[in-house]
Amino acid sequence: MTEPADSVPSRNRTRFPEISSRAYEHPADRSALVALRKLTGFDTVFKALSGVLPERSLRLLFLSDSVRVSDQQFAHLHDMLRDACYILDLERVPAMYVAQNPQPNAMCIGMDEPIIVLTTGLVELLDEEEMRAVIGHEVGHALSGHAVYRTILLFLTNLAVKVSWIPLGNIAIMAIVTALREWYRKSELSCDRAGLLVGQDLQASMRGLMKLAGGNHLHEMNVDAFLKQADDYEQGGDLRDSVLKILNMLPRSHPFTTVRAAELKKWASSRDYQRIMDGHYPRRGEDKDTSFSDAFRESASHYSDTVKNSKDPLMGLIRDLGSGAGDVGTKLRERFTGTRSDKNGQASAERPDGNGTSRPGDGDGDEG
Repeated sequence: MTEPADSVPSRNRTRFPEISSRAYEHPADRSALVALRKLTGFDTVFKALSGVLPERSLRLLFLSDSVRVSDQQFAHLHDMLRDACYILDLERVPAMYVAQNPQPNAMCIGMDEPIIVLTTGLVELLDEEEMRAVIGHEVGHALSGHAVYRTILLFLTNLAVKVSWIPLGNIAIMAIVTALREWYRKSELSCDRAGLLVGQDLQASMRGLMKLAGGNHLHEMNVDAFLKQADDYEQGGDLRDSVLKILNMLPRSHPFTTVRAAELKKWASSRDYQRIMDGHYPRRGEDKDTSFSDAFRESASHYSDTVKNSKDPLMGLIRDLGSGAGDVGTKLRERFTGTRSDKNGQASAERPDGNGTSRPGDGDGDEG
């Protein structure tokens, strides 16, 4: 059951009338969704599941075995939900439920009308401003139309488990699940931005992400140190670590929390964010006139910049190979082993110099 979003009092936070989800969408979100839609068999699966997914059953399940947020139940969460819908100008307030689960989590699902679900673990973990950012994040999913694909992802993930015993039975399903997960991870970066637009408190967003990573121990954590972890994660190790990062990421529905924090802080410091706060942003009425080719070029430019500026060893290898620099075999050996070759082609281990950067060692085994 939904209710009008305009039945709320005036707010102190900046409101964004008619804001389009394009205003906060991460370029990788858009390009991953384009790639997903081009995946062989996806259109067929999407059309088939759109008519048969048990959405009515899903709604009855939450209605019967969770707590529906309202003026009478979790009233403070209800106020935050209406605030978020008011700020992002979402026409209808989605139904929201609190489900008993110690794992901190939130999701927005549904084919016809989105519903938001918060777990008790999340409600107990976050303070009011941190929760406001999370609810804004989920309203961002609703505004972007992500709930449909999220619902299909949940259904296909469960289906893949059930048919895993059939030879080759789940290969096609898992291909679509993997593509859906890749898109959904990118959509989380978009909706972290939506959460910031709703909460308008970067520190609260940072605290919420830190709590998801380390629990309710803020007195033991530091935002700058947490963000430094993201930098260390990106540039640390050799090519073997880059491969392990990919393997660690594949089964996840969300990006790693340090990475999310770093991405959000970078966006909050950008001109794009400031322009939105000043009232300059794309409107929904303009969506029909949006050029697909322009969006695709923007996404391609984003990935090009990512490769160009990334400190990850794998991205460095791609840059080197793309520029034709050096011998391929030598580059692969260096990236995998963390060594560099001298001018005579002899491998030597890298070690830090006095400035904390890496330089070739002298080969004598002296670590001093």
